[in-house]
Amino acid sequence: MIHNPDGFISGFFISLILLIHLNEGQQETDSSQTIRAMPGDDVVLPCHVDPPQDLSQFTVEWGRPDLKPRFVHVWHNQKEYLADQNKVFKGRTSLFNDKLKDGNFSLKLSDVRHSDNGRYRCYNPKEKTEYFIQLLVGSASSPGASLSGLDVSSSGVMLDCSAAGWYPEPEMFWLDGDGNIMSAGAAEKSTDPDGVYTVSSRVTVEKRNNNNFTCRVQQRDINQSRETHIHVPGGRIKHFKHFSYFTNGSVWSCFR
Repeated sequence: MIHNPDGFISGFFISLILLIHLNEGQQETDSSQTIRAMPGDDVVLPCHVDPPQDLSQFTVEWGRPDLKPRFVHVWHNQKEYLADQNKVFKGRTSLFNDKLKDGNFSLKLSDVRHSDNGRYRCYNPKEKTEYFIQLLVGSASSPGASLSGLDVSSSGVMLDCSAAGWYPEPEMFWLDGDGNIMSAGAAEKSTDPDGVYTVSSRVTVEKRNNNNFTCRVQQRDINQSRETHIHVPGGRIKHFKHFSYFTNGSVWSCFR
């Protein structure tokens, strides 16, 4: 925060300027660009404006219209003005000061989290232009599979799979030993207060020569996929003894 004896008056004046310009005619440029990241990453939200002739008379506002206050980072009169910054961004935003003279007002946002997901606006009151960037903070985790019991009616074996900590909403499905998608019904999904997903699925399988099965979770928007493999013994099962091991980034679960 910039300390100023006339901070209240200055803050009111800057906010008033931004509100006045916001209500005037302006040009909107939506590049439909999406920046993808994982929790804890540092990201750069790009914004390039016409190089200012005089930085001392230049203002650029980074904001998120869905928040109150909407201000993420404001540059005004050669200074960062952070008095009205939304507190969720405190200490996590910065500009590239050595590039401002070239019109590069890209925003660095550090240590991103799921609550940072949203549509960001870079607004230039002088040129009456605004640019929008979508930030997508995704997350993924490896699923866990287990043998949950026997289906007496079909002499089959019931397998459970679950995975937590996924965002956006993922898909979960089962594959047989030949890589074919199995019929397992719709996966159950729930979310925590941040909208992060836990997903689970159950499938009943018949004992056959190839008793290796795969539970896979994927999210195409963030290009993430995780899977776990499970082996079911082919003979008669009276009790279960479980062990797991890792290979090639996947989890194998076996029962005997």
